[in-house]
Amino acid sequence: MGEMHSLTIDRGKPLYAEPRTGHNRWHPDIKPCVRVQPDDIVTLETRDALDGMITRDTKAADLERIEMGRIHPLTGPVYIEGAEPGDVLEVHIISINPQSFGFTLLIPGFGILRDYFPKPFIVSWELSEHYAVSPQLPNVKIPAAPFMGVMGVAPSHDLLNRSESREADLLGRGGMVLPPSPVGAVPDTNEIAGKGLRTVPPRENGGNIDIKHLTAGSTVYFPVFVPGALFSAGDAHFAQGDCESCGTAIEMGATLTVRFAIRKQATTTGLLRGLQFTRREGLHPPIAAGGRFYATTGLPITAEGRNESEDLTLAAKNALLSMIDYLVFTYHYSREQAYALTSVAVDLHVSELVDVPNVLVSAFLPLEVFQ
Repeated sequence: MGEMHSLTIDRGKPLYAEPRTGHNRWHPDIKPCVRVQPDDIVTLETRDALDGMITRDTKAADLERIEMGRIHPLTGPVYIEGAEPGDVLEVHIISINPQSFGFTLLIPGFGILRDYFPKPFIVSWELSEHYAVSPQLPNVKIPAAPFMGVMGVAPSHDLLNRSESREADLLGRGGMVLPPSPVGAVPDTNEIAGKGLRTVPPRENGGNIDIKHLTAGSTVYFPVFVPGALFSAGDAHFAQGDCESCGTAIEMGATLTVRFAIRKQATTTGLLRGLQFTRREGLHPPIAAGGRFYATTGLPITAEGRNESEDLTLAAKNALLSMIDYLVFTYHYSREQAYALTSVAVDLHVSELVDVPNVLVSAFLPLEVFQ
């Protein structure tokens, strides 16, 4: 076992008052907070997705004053020694410990049913070890299943430029896109604040994936784009339904503990096509049928690099294509065999529908089917 490292924050301060602890844009030039070795254990204290703007005293009318540029304060980056572009970073999730307060918001203009719910609404949750309860939703107890909504690695300059270009093109075609903006950005240096990617959608580097199955005991695989990978996390959720339909889960601050490993040059040998994750022991609580699985993901981006807006079918196709690649590479099936296996055994889950412009679909392969 490696060394122990901790990234701590002052929970009474927003990120902009403590910029040494993290960032809220994706950019390859953000300096790491800590350097670690593979197999080291790292604990990251994280702020909630809205950077402390929501408290127990917040009223629905206050939501009109949310500073959207501050969304998703992330703790990190963590530099993992030996990680190089072309590698895969394995992130083993050891534990996620919630804070005591959470919230769920209906924000006008956000969520899959944004055209039907124009008024703001807030649910304040008290969080215990096992359940969340709220006076705004009487007679309801939501079981604890904490996970991180945002986990990712830094994009390369090439990926940053490609992402910005395709999203600008989509914005010009009428898609819902949040382009780069320096308003509320941390770090606030000109290059990063003006060029850094917003954290709202998931992309090839991970980001706002909102996959509720990434609870303690899961392992996530990220392609590495820059030396050291530069891993960051935030936007913890106490619980969430697939899709995160209204745009927020039970949002909370949390403490995440992870361990890293590196697979050398795995993206060039066919192991990884986009973010993937696995669980090789039963889930508790049982939020995935069968418990043991391997999963791939898909975004609404064509093979030619064209970004489509909230295209669930395209995302599902990409998740299945990634699963077929995985089955061919790992189990040595033909592509036809792999495609047939997906039809009889693989479940498609809509992990999130709201992080414009990129919905995310996960394809779950139950490992019990293999003899």
